[in-house]
Amino acid sequence: MKQDGSVALFHYWNRLRKGRPAPRRTEIEPADIKSLLSDTFILERDMRGKAVFRLAGTRVCAIHGGELKSLSFTSLWVERDQSLVDRLVRSVFDSSHVIVVTFDGRSKNGRANPFEMVILPLNGGVDSPRCIGAISPVRKPFWLGADPIVEAMVESVRVVDPDQEAMFLRDRAPIDVPALSPVELDSAGIGENTTAPRRIRHLVVLDGGRTE
Repeated sequence: MKQDGSVALFHYWNRLRKGRPAPRRTEIEPADIKSLLSDTFILERDMRGKAVFRLAGTRVCAIHGGELKSLSFTSLWVERDQSLVDRLVRSVFDSSHVIVVTFDGRSKNGRANPFEMVILPLNGGVDSPRCIGAISPVRKPFWLGADPIVEAMVESVRVVDPDQEAMFLRDRAPIDVPALSPVELDSAGIGENTTAPRRIRHLVVLDGGRTE
């Protein structure tokens, strides 16, 4: 987790939860994260059990060329990554996992830009699972927001242990952070029908669909 928006939202969420798996959705106060709102989004489950946008910040919408409310979350991704993204979000809803995804966004005119996304669970009750997230561009080229991102390709996935890693997000060398077991991914169903996770120091990485 490297981008300012990801780190700031994570620390806010971590303070709110006070040792619980997730804070209640009613505890989120937009005024407390007003500087982050344009880059944040909230997902909920629709009647089919799929993740859809409940809310999306103005910059998130602008990057993707339009209003995202009620749009399927997986529809932002290339087809070969959609099942992986669906399983990742289910693991946030069902197991309160914290997920960090790096991805390449491709624009309508064929441009590319790297992004980082964090997805954090919210306790909305059994019948109303929610999660909050942020999308941060790693670079901010002149065309971003004018040439909409039309597809995203997963580069890497990391499951963060908030109880052990909160203090070490950017301030320590990777070797200092406790390792996470790939078994955690499989127990949540994330690893089903995907390439086996790879261990790189403290990271657990799932390859996305890119082949080039």
